[in-house]
Amino acid sequence: MQIRGNRRRRGVDRGFVLSDHSDWNGLVNTIFATGAENVWVSHGYATEMVRWLQEQGLNAKAIPTQFSGEIENGQE
Repeated sequence: MQIRGNRRRRGVDRGFVLSDHSDWNGLVNTIFATGAENVWVSHGYATEMVRWLQEQGLNAKAIPTQFSGEIENGQE
């Protein structure tokens, strides 16, 4: 998001990277502190986080990714 012109081309006003190395409360507090309207969850407990965020009234969705060590179709 720091490369000149990316914000304009992608139609966003700002962006940031959020580490996944946090606990549930830390992530939730950070999400609400940003005032974000849209939250994309990439891995970990994505399904649970998305469902909970949607219940809180946010537009949240999971983005499928494959990271080493994650379970895919019941297999690691």
